[in-house]
Amino acid sequence: MGAAGAAATGLMACTKTGRAVRPSVSSSATRAPRVQPVDCPALESPAGASAPLWETAFRRGLVYGSSTATWQISDESYRRLYTKEAAILFTEDDLLWYRVRPTPTSGLKFKYGDQIVGFARDRGMLVFGAHLVWDDGFGNGWKHKDLWGMSPKRAHDVLFGTVQALVHRYRGRVTAWSTVNEAIDGAGLRQDVPWYATIGSSYVAQSFQVAHEADPDALLVLNDYGFETDDDVTAAADKRAAMLRVLDRLLGAGVPVHAVGVQAHLDASRFPDGFDATAYRKFLADVADRKLKILITELDVLDDGLPADIPARDRAVADVYRRYLDAAMEEPAVVALMTFGLSDRYTWLQEDFPRQDGAPRRPLPFDDHLKPTPAYDALAAGLQEATPRTAFWQPPRCS
Repeated sequence: MGAAGAAATGLMACTKTGRAVRPSVSSSATRAPRVQPVDCPALESPAGASAPLWETAFRRGLVYGSSTATWQISDESYRRLYTKEAAILFTEDDLLWYRVRPTPTSGLKFKYGDQIVGFARDRGMLVFGAHLVWDDGFGNGWKHKDLWGMSPKRAHDVLFGTVQALVHRYRGRVTAWSTVNEAIDGAGLRQDVPWYATIGSSYVAQSFQVAHEADPDALLVLNDYGFETDDDVTAAADKRAAMLRVLDRLLGAGVPVHAVGVQAHLDASRFPDGFDATAYRKFLADVADRKLKILITELDVLDDGLPADIPARDRAVADVYRRYLDAAMEEPAVVALMTFGLSDRYTWLQEDFPRQDGAPRRPLPFDDHLKPTPAYDALAAGLQEATPRTAFWQPPRCS
């Protein structure tokens, strides 16, 4: 699986169904050409706050969506809301390894993946598949020794066999893949990852090559977090610089990285004083200068440090959304924005990091009762005022 330049980063004009078509260009021409938007009969709502979020976004050339999972959309009222608001579906659980390869010897299982991809396509949504390669998401069926004790050959076969099978199965149905997730720290590639320990640093480049060979038309994304504010381990400036260094090495070797995924899990306790909008804009522009697209993949707001009082907390969360979007939506290379969840009814922050005071988390544009929050207003305004750009993708519902 040589990292030949001809297979590198040249992608992709898009059809109105969201499929990518490789342009006839040399391997050095890596910028994805933009396409002119076509009429979208689905844009029936008047422009403004009453329009679904996906329509507000698409009028500015963006695709808006959210993560969700089969167990969430079994909730009929949530399913209706999700169908109304989202035009790209981030597969939150159903393509993680605990679903598709629940044990080291189980073989591949596609039941949940088929269901969630089918749900999206039946409703005219694009699909963002997550995550092909990660050091998490294995579930209880994988033990520490299973991951860290594999021989290099066994790790190679397991990792790349799974990547190839998944991407090939959903070829033409998954528009973009989170190909490698959370592989970077402040110094460069993380070494505390089982695939790094068993295969070596080449696992990242090889993962992109395998995925590209399985579906040459899919947009392949290097997805990571921590670019906005410092955390307890890494400075945001170091993380941004490390991402750019890793990209330069990969792109210089002809690895088919097509886009950067910016998770944008924002921490309200750090954001007001810790977010440098100017530096952040420069980072996004630096990514764009490398002829890459940008997807904001997991936007939400952790409301630590905010009062339990709901009106006060909602105002502060909305302010974080707005300040972030004012910076991020200025960059035309951003082609999609996804929140990590649509409603507080289904947020990982409540499941994994409940507030110490017992107050329910409120990180998303709709509350637990599926009513819009001030975060919704901030998100809608941020999308409505985004720098206009020519749409890179058109959701199938526009055809």
